[in-house]
Amino acid sequence: METQSLEMVLNEIRTALERDDYPAATKVLEGLLAPDKAELFLELNEEEQSSLLPNLTPEHSAEIFEEIDDQRAAELAQILTDDAVIKIVDEMDPDEAADLLGDIPPEMAQTVLEGIEAPEDILPLMIYPDDSAGGLMTSEFLVLRRNTSAQDAIEAIRHWSPDSEMIYYLFVVDRDKKLCGVVSLRELITASPKSKVGEIMNPDALSVSLETHQEEVARLLAHYDFLALPVVNSEGVLVGVVTVDDVIDVLEEESTEDIQRFGGTEPLHRPYLDTPVLEMARKRIGWLFLLFITATLTGSVMRLFEDELQAVIALAIFVPLLIGTGGNAGSQTTAIIIRSLATEDITAREALRVWWHEARVGLLLGLGMSIAAYVRAITWDTSTSLAITVAISTLGIVLWATGVGSLLPLLAARFGIDPALVSGPVMSTLVDATGLLIYFTIAGYIIGI
Repeated sequence: METQSLEMVLNEIRTALERDDYPAATKVLEGLLAPDKAELFLELNEEEQSSLLPNLTPEHSAEIFEEIDDQRAAELAQILTDDAVIKIVDEMDPDEAADLLGDIPPEMAQTVLEGIEAPEDILPLMIYPDDSAGGLMTSEFLVLRRNTSAQDAIEAIRHWSPDSEMIYYLFVVDRDKKLCGVVSLRELITASPKSKVGEIMNPDALSVSLETHQEEVARLLAHYDFLALPVVNSEGVLVGVVTVDDVIDVLEEESTEDIQRFGGTEPLHRPYLDTPVLEMARKRIGWLFLLFITATLTGSVMRLFEDELQAVIALAIFVPLLIGTGGNAGSQTTAIIIRSLATEDITAREALRVWWHEARVGLLLGLGMSIAAYVRAITWDTSTSLAITVAISTLGIVLWATGVGSLLPLLAARFGIDPALVSGPVMSTLVDATGLLIYFTIAGYIIGI
């Protein structure tokens, strides 16, 4: 649906709510696709959401809960009665229901579990962390046996739940429920009706363990262009399936967190405007204090060379130019390295190769920037010795910044730290202080101060 049409629908819903015509409002909202339904619901203010939600059917409420942020879904669940939440959870996919129950108060979650139809489908999913394959998987999937015929398999698919997430791949298990192969729906349809699944399946089914991190799951699905990955326990028993739609959400979440850390803030776990001001400030103040403290290194270096600055005042003119160039060069490098780590183009073990590669790039960049710096310095009517100092300092600072920018993310990854934490403001602040040290040291040799 086009944006303009969605705005018209939103106005229609709001008009109905203003006159307390809940049947009209729910009729309009329930006629939309699930993503549009959730998007428009979130456009309503909290009062409108609270008044509309109890009037929606459990099926449509479940669709909204599955599409919106987990934290917001938990908040909405708490304004409903326990009976209403039970009916909604019964309509949700097990993995989404498990996420919701993990975010609401324990007492309420226990009441809901006692009231739903199939708690055994949800309880196992609540044991594992949300960012693991066990927390991401769904327990609703169709399995086949090797001696099942293609005709019987297709018949089983016909009688299986029409609302199930995934029927493109079907996993084959033995009598102990251990994963032994995978067969696609296309292969079943094109095979002879009497062919056995064991004859047409691929026995080399790639799987992940319950503890596998969600980023690794997402990487595998993207790398092999799979629509689903089976999840097995330590004994090889098939316990769940992670589908590609869940992984898309993971990739968006991980990218958002990296971008926020890149800017020097703790990740937000809810939409920006839904994040309270105090929580937003709390997530940012720590980094600001850290960057403030590290920024004092720049002042310390300038105080260390205070006499030189007083002797040659013109040195101070080029400080912003040099530290800005170094910070930008370093940030460019960290951004490239972090992305390459995420896509596994490089690994932490290749630190020396990466450094050597970036050192050559930094040399070319530094030479180009040093020529520009020399020309800029001369046009400001400075002495030739000062212009040479600025040019050589620019080369040295760019080389240093690209070298540090290439190694810091790799070292962070080597020690299990998110590489995004050492990028952006942290990188710039570090290069500022060390860049000044390089500048004043070179000035001491060339100008003789």
